[in-house]
Amino acid sequence: MPFLGQDWRSPGGYWVKSDDGWKRFEFYRREEEEESSSSSRHRRQPELGQLQEESQENRIIGEDCEVIVKKRKKDHFNNNTKTQYFCQEKWIYVHKGSTRERHGYCTLGEAFNRLDFSSAIQDMRRFNYVVKLLQLIANSQLTSLSGAAQKNYFNILEKIVRKVLEDQQNPRLIKNLLQDLGSALCILVREVGRCVLVGNINIWVCRMETILNWQHQLNNLQITRQMNTRTTLSDLPLHMQNSILYRFSDGLDIISLGQVTSTLHMLSEDRHLWKKLCQYHFAETQFCRHLMLTENGCVDWKLMYFTLQKYCPKKEQYGDALQFCRHCSILFWKDTGHPCTANNPESCSTPVSPQHFIDLFKF
Repeated sequence: MPFLGQDWRSPGGYWVKSDDGWKRFEFYRREEEEESSSSSRHRRQPELGQLQEESQENRIIGEDCEVIVKKRKKDHFNNNTKTQYFCQEKWIYVHKGSTRERHGYCTLGEAFNRLDFSSAIQDMRRFNYVVKLLQLIANSQLTSLSGAAQKNYFNILEKIVRKVLEDQQNPRLIKNLLQDLGSALCILVREVGRCVLVGNINIWVCRMETILNWQHQLNNLQITRQMNTRTTLSDLPLHMQNSILYRFSDGLDIISLGQVTSTLHMLSEDRHLWKKLCQYHFAETQFCRHLMLTENGCVDWKLMYFTLQKYCPKKEQYGDALQFCRHCSILFWKDTGHPCTANNPESCSTPVSPQHFIDLFKF
């Protein structure tokens, strides 16, 4: 088993900076003594008190440099910077027990630091996936994050808010995320107790104020109308606009699009459109439990959709998701890959939903 402590073979030494670079103090002093002895013919030998003063000065410099190096290592480990915790590999091995080869357990915070979520939010296919994962962590797993994972969490959240404010896209998703995160923090601080939160309570108070500031910025967000001469959605034929509406998987997005023009409003009220949306998200056995009828005795599929989503979970749909290799027990993004030892790596990988990602670290 490798020795991970300090090197026992040497008591260590002090390092000083010279014209040729950093040198160990003992050798550096010997060189000075040799140079001084060789040049004794031309200059006077330095006094003992002067050497002791230089030795004391170099020792102090060496101690200061050692403290600075340790502080830099500690700051890098704790992720004090605004960037994500850096790791060369963008995958993580999920192990739930201690073995001779691996000691300890893989935690949610460690996985959150290792996987490249800062780059994932820049990809339109993965943006909703990361937002949903942050929302689930805020609702149930916020207290299980370490200090480094907390900083990484809020750094990624800050990047998401800035991206939404700049691009003016998906503001509703971030509003829901911040609402859940703020409510969870209020419950943890007031009802559960401050002891469940890792870190100083003043840091969490500052984070709560930051969340309120972000909510205020998103509420005051004004979508600027783009003035261009290109073809817009309203210029498309009627059947193409209707086909685009059938590609939506969220009822609120359909209603928002229906408020743009009168034509889109007429298309968004189609009964067949809401029926297809209900059949996509929910099972037919759930329709009988929450059947909504109009005055004419017909099924109100639009009202049924919003009623069913209160009691039943909707089907999640993401452009790209994390992959889990059953052969290697490794989580990774599809484009980064991982060192798989299977004969057919593609057959061993399965997509992981945000809830499944959290369940992997529940021991």
